[in-house]
Amino acid sequence: MEFNRIITLLRKERGITQKQAAQDLGISQAQLSHYEKGIRECGLEFVVQVADYYGVSCDYLLGRSAERSGQTIRVEDLPDTAVSADSVYRGSVLPVMYKKLIENSLDILFDKLAVCKDKELVTSVSNYLMLAVYRMFRHLYQASPKNVASMFRVSRARWQGYTDAAMHAAEGDLLAQLSGEDGAQAARAASQLDMTTASLTSDYPRHATSLLNLIKNSEEVVRGLQR
Repeated sequence: MEFNRIITLLRKERGITQKQAAQDLGISQAQLSHYEKGIRECGLEFVVQVADYYGVSCDYLLGRSAERSGQTIRVEDLPDTAVSADSVYRGSVLPVMYKKLIENSLDILFDKLAVCKDKELVTSVSNYLMLAVYRMFRHLYQASPKNVASMFRVSRARWQGYTDAAMHAAEGDLLAQLSGEDGAQAARAASQLDMTTASLTSDYPRHATSLLNLIKNSEEVVRGLQR
C-alpha cells in the first residue's frame, strides 16, 4: 500500500509522465500503472531500481521511514524546542518526542503562512490550533475534581459543543480563503503554497524530519479508524 502511493508521489513531484518513468525504468507503462495502483507487486530488484531512480532509500519507498534518506527518527536528532532548563518530564522521552514533532512542524506551517502574507489565513489557522490546544488542556484540567472550574468562562455543559462549532468555523473560513472565495488576495496566497517532500527537506533541513514523521504518525492513527 505504501509503495504504490509513494512511487506515484515521487513521479508526480518530479513532474514526469507515467510513460517517461516506465521508459526510464525499462518496463512497460501498463506494468508501471499496475505497480502505482497496487494491482501487482514488484520484486526487490525493482524496488532498488526505483530507489536509485528517485534518489531515495528503500525504507522510504516501503513506508518504513518518513525520511527520503531512510533515517529512523530519534528524539535527540530533532531540534531542541524552547523548553526551560527546569522542565522535567519524569524521565519519559515520549512527551519530549511528541512536543518536538509538533513544535517543529508548527514552525514550518507558520513560515509558509508568512510567505503568503495573508492575515486572514494566519487568523483562521491560529484560531483552529489554539482551540485544539484549549480543548485538550481543558480535558486534562477537568479530570481532577480538585481543580477549580471557575478558571473557564464557558460553562461545562456548553464548552465542548461550542468548541466544536468554533473549530469547524475556523476551518471553513480557511477553506473559503484558500479557494479564493474571499477574494483575490487569498487566491494569490494559495498559489504560493507549492511544495514537495524534496523542497520541504531542502528548505527546512532541521525541521522537515519532524513534519514528515508527524504526517506519518497522524495517518497511521487515521488509517487505524478504517479497520
